[in-house]
Amino acid sequence: MTDPFIALVDDGAAFDDTGEPGPLDGLRLAVKDLFDLAGTPTGAGNPRWLETHEPAEADAAAVALLRAAGARVVGKTITDELAWSLNGSNFHYGVPENPAAPGRVPGGSSSGSASAVALGLADIGLGTDTGGSIRVPASYCGLFGLRPTHGRVSLAGAVPLAPTFDTAGVLTRDARTLRLAMEVLLGEPEEARAPLKRLLAPRDIWDEVPDATRAAVWPAVEALGLDVDTTPFFDDPHFGLGHEPDREPDREPAPGAVAPLESARRAYAVLQAWEAWQAHGAWIEASRPEFGPGVKARFANASQIGSAEVTGAQRVRSGVVALVRDRLPAGTALAIPAAPGPAPLIGEEPDREAIVRLTCIAGLSGAPGLALPAGEVEALPVGLQLVAAPGSDEVLLALADPH
Repeated sequence: MTDPFIALVDDGAAFDDTGEPGPLDGLRLAVKDLFDLAGTPTGAGNPRWLETHEPAEADAAAVALLRAAGARVVGKTITDELAWSLNGSNFHYGVPENPAAPGRVPGGSSSGSASAVALGLADIGLGTDTGGSIRVPASYCGLFGLRPTHGRVSLAGAVPLAPTFDTAGVLTRDARTLRLAMEVLLGEPEEARAPLKRLLAPRDIWDEVPDATRAAVWPAVEALGLDVDTTPFFDDPHFGLGHEPDREPDREPAPGAVAPLESARRAYAVLQAWEAWQAHGAWIEASRPEFGPGVKARFANASQIGSAEVTGAQRVRSGVVALVRDRLPAGTALAIPAAPGPAPLIGEEPDREAIVRLTCIAGLSGAPGLALPAGEVEALPVGLQLVAAPGSDEVLLALADPH
């Protein structure tokens, strides 16, 4: 097992501008090694990145906010390489410990931050979530986590992966700390939102979930005490095929046609990969970094994506945005598992596609996603994910911590 920290920090810079105790006074902060800390290098999970970039001149915006609120940085934590993995296993730096599931991965890419919080070495783990990198580790480690609405938390001073999907959020052991830390990062809400009164737990998505996970997580949905609606999320069997010019509106899908949720996942995968290559392709070609097998294969695939694929995927994305707007009005949240099952064993190949089918709706629509501890499968934690309309972050936090 690997220590979650890349480097420990003796942080004497935790203070707020008034000299008064801040809302996070004394809480220990672990910072994912995608965020700049003034005077220290940012490694992004890859030794070659570390070699080719100078130490940061200033804190990343999210780090500065948390420090100003009183949080004390205790270290920078391992991330999967350039944040492009959901497993939590770094080819160069190892697998941070998951005390909730010994011998199993912590989930990624915010693996070290999740591990540090789960081990009690930090109270707040600052991470990023592009395709599930806060929600999946939260599920695997039995933690609380929030992927905020896209764009609500500044990513200035953070290494990107796919900018139209990237978000910065936190992982914590309790709902109260999650709410305090996220309120610091979110700032003032643009408008008041109605509290949650209804959960959409669509049977077409729950049918994709293994029986054991469904049995473990469903009671947590009911325990929230809200009205539960199981109407399908995708009510059009042709969803995702709309970019095909010869499709007749009333014809049945062809044998072997891609199911709507899988169509959404594929669109997410294409767009994420295309953006990742735009962000890092030039550096990869110039610096020739060594990547672990999974990350290497994903970047190789990303380099081959063409404009036609991107155009088709963007149309599917627009369809998901429209569905979220229609299915998740004020007072409603999507309720689905945060991951298809508990953490895989170290060295076991995860079912990345099954994971992304559960996480891609929030990513494609820019919506906030809250992960809550929900239950156990064979004594291993699994989480519940609540997704609400963009801008509804505070509504989700209030449900998790109503006080």
